[in-house]
Amino acid sequence: MFFVFGTSGQVFRGSLEQLRQVKGVTTLDRTRRVQAVGAQAEDVALPHSSAAESESRAQAALSAYASTQHPVQRQPLVRVAQVMSHDVLTLNDDATVAQGWQLLSQRGVGQAPVVDGDGRLVGLFTRADLLQPANLPGASASGVAWVAMLNSPLTRLMRTPVPGVEPSTDIRRVAQVLLELNLPGLPVVDELGQVQGFVSRSDILRAVATEPPLDLWG
Repeated sequence: MFFVFGTSGQVFRGSLEQLRQVKGVTTLDRTRRVQAVGAQAEDVALPHSSAAESESRAQAALSAYASTQHPVQRQPLVRVAQVMSHDVLTLNDDATVAQGWQLLSQRGVGQAPVVDGDGRLVGLFTRADLLQPANLPGASASGVAWVAMLNSPLTRLMRTPVPGVEPSTDIRRVAQVLLELNLPGLPVVDELGQVQGFVSRSDILRAVATEPPLDLWG
């Protein structure tokens, strides 16, 4: 089940097919975060091992390998709740552009759901939107113009209305929305618009790569 929330509350509740017909739900550009590459570990000379120590390590390795022949059974991943991020950053709708930018930078994310005083989803604030030339003072603008822009309410630049998805939604349906609308992710919400998490492309890819089996065709 998908939702669309705006400043006036819930404006849509329905299936993926119905979501495709909703006007005003636009695509989002995705910014990429460049992560620093860790320094390579220095080469360390290992002490010489005795034959007994080598045999002991070999036995331990064999035992570890044998234990993998009976792996723990995992449940197939089907629902959003199984892959979503629970530790999600949300921004208050009374925050300024500067405050929103600072929080995104501190957490190293490109977007965050915006909530009202009751914790209800009202929009999505993204670095990509903030960096659009139309939203920035011109090259010849004075410092006063930049200060005014940074001190303005982030609701001026947030995306609204914004789609959301409930935790029990099929992962495949969410993937379709992310591809069709070019979204980096969707807020995970309940019927009242309370944000419970965020499901991103990275969350789904991470599940495919590290948490098999993923039920793609069930």
